[in-house]
Amino acid sequence: MKTPNTKVAIIGLGKIGEAIATNLVKGKQAVILASRDGEKAKALATKLGSLVTTQETSEAIKEADVIIPTIYFNSLKEFFQTYAVELEGKIIVDVSNPIAPDGNGGFKKIIGEHESAGQILSRLIPRGAKLIKAFGTLGVDSLARAAFSNPERKVLFYASDSTNSNQQMEELISTSGFNPVHIGGLDQSIRIEVFGDLHEFGKLGKTVTREEVKAILTNS
Repeated sequence: MKTPNTKVAIIGLGKIGEAIATNLVKGKQAVILASRDGEKAKALATKLGSLVTTQETSEAIKEADVIIPTIYFNSLKEFFQTYAVELEGKIIVDVSNPIAPDGNGGFKKIIGEHESAGQILSRLIPRGAKLIKAFGTLGVDSLARAAFSNPERKVLFYASDSTNSNQQMEELISTSGFNPVHIGGLDQSIRIEVFGDLHEFGKLGKTVTREEVKAILTNS
C-alpha cells in the first residue's frame, strides 16, 4: 500500500518525465509538474487528469516530499545550487545517465569509466537532502511500455544510502507499475546506469522479472 500523503514533483518534462508522470498517475499517485515550458506542463496536466497539478519549480519543490528532476546530468549541479534552500530535507530521485553522443551513432560516458552519476551527485546535493538512484535503469520506451505488465511485472532497480527512504521509493516504483529491487547503496549505482550490468543498455540488455533477477544477482 502506498503512503497516501507522499507528494511527488517531477521537474522537467522530456520523454522520461512524461513517462514517469503517466505511470504514476495510472497508479493513482498525485503528481506536481514543473517545467520551463509552462504551457507544456499545463497541456500534460490536462491530458493526465485531476491527479496532476502544475507549479513554478521552486513552489513545486517546496510542496513535494519527493523530487524527481528529469534533466540532464550536466544540469543537475546548477539545479542543486539554484534550489538549495527548497531542496533541504527532500528526497531527490536521480534518473540521469552521464552519457553523450559519441559521433558514431552511439553514446559514450562523460565521466570516468569507473565513476557513477549517483556517487558524484550524492556529494553535491543540498544539506539534509537524500539522493536515491531510480527510474533511469530502463530506456524511455521500456519505461512507458513495460509498466503494469502482466502476468508478472517487470523490475525497476534502485540504489540508496538512506534506508529510511526505501519504503517510500518502493511504494512509488510499485505505484508506477514495476517491481522494486534494491541493489544496495549509491556505491552500486554504476550498475544501474547506462553500460552497467543491470541497465537495459548494458549487460542486462532487456527488461526482467523478479524471478529472473534472483538468478542474475545470485551469479553476479
